[in-house]
Amino acid sequence: MRFRATLTAAALCSTTLLAGCETLSTDAMLQAGMTSMQVATLSDEEVRSMSDQACAQMDAEAQIASPDSVYGQRLATIASNLGDQIDGVPVDYQVYLIDEPNAWAMANGCVRVYSGLMDMMTDNEVEGVLGHELGHVALGHSKTTMQTAYAASAARGALASSSNATVATLSGSQLGDLGEKFINAQFSQSQETAADNFSFDLLGERGVSREGLVTAFEKLASLDGGEGSILSSHPGSSDRAENMRDRLNAER
Repeated sequence: MRFRATLTAAALCSTTLLAGCETLSTDAMLQAGMTSMQVATLSDEEVRSMSDQACAQMDAEAQIASPDSVYGQRLATIASNLGDQIDGVPVDYQVYLIDEPNAWAMANGCVRVYSGLMDMMTDNEVEGVLGHELGHVALGHSKTTMQTAYAASAARGALASSSNATVATLSGSQLGDLGEKFINAQFSQSQETAADNFSFDLLGERGVSREGLVTAFEKLASLDGGEGSILSSHPGSSDRAENMRDRLNAER
C-alpha cells in the first residue's frame, strides 16, 4: 500500500509534465494517498469549483485595481479586444497591484495580470500575454496545473485527504496554499509553445495586431527569470519571440 500511494503521485507528476510537482516523501504520500489517486480523476466541474475558491481567496489577499483607475481602464479595453469567454467559459479579468511582471489564468476563467507587467508593456503586448494565458485554459493546461497543485498541497498536509468532497470545504489557508502552488507551477515546453500559437491565432481571429505578441517576448527576454513568474517559463523568451516573428512574417 505504501508503494502504491507513492507510485500514484509519481505517475500524476509525470503525466501532467509540469515542473511544479514537489519531491514528496513516502510518509507524506501515504498520508495523502487517497487524495492523490482522486486528483487525476477530478472532473472539469470540480476543478472549476476549486479554481473559483482559490481565485476568490487570492483576490481577498491582493490589492485589486479599481475599474476607474488607469490600470482598470486599460484592462477594460484589452478585455474587450480579447473577448469575455474562452471555449464557453466566462472570463473574469482583474489587475493585481503587484510590481512583479506576471500573469496567470485558472480553469474557471479567472485571469489576473499584475501591474508590474502592465507598467512595462503596451496594451497590445498585454493582449499577447493574456491571449497566451487564455490558451492555457482552452488547451486544458490550467486544469492539469490545478490538479498538480492540489496533489502537492495534499501530500504536504495542507489539504484534507478524505475525498473529493473536500474540494467544497477548503479553508482560507488551504486555498491560499493551493493558489500559491498553482501560480508557482511551470508548464512544459510543448504547452508553452501551444499557448503561444493559440494566442497568435486568437489575436488574428479577433482582428488584434500580433506584433505585440512578438515584442512582449522580446521585452521578457531582456529580464532575468524567476520562480513563480512568467519570466521563468520555457522555452526562452527570445526563442518564443522568434517563433512568433516567423509566423507573422510567413503571413505577410
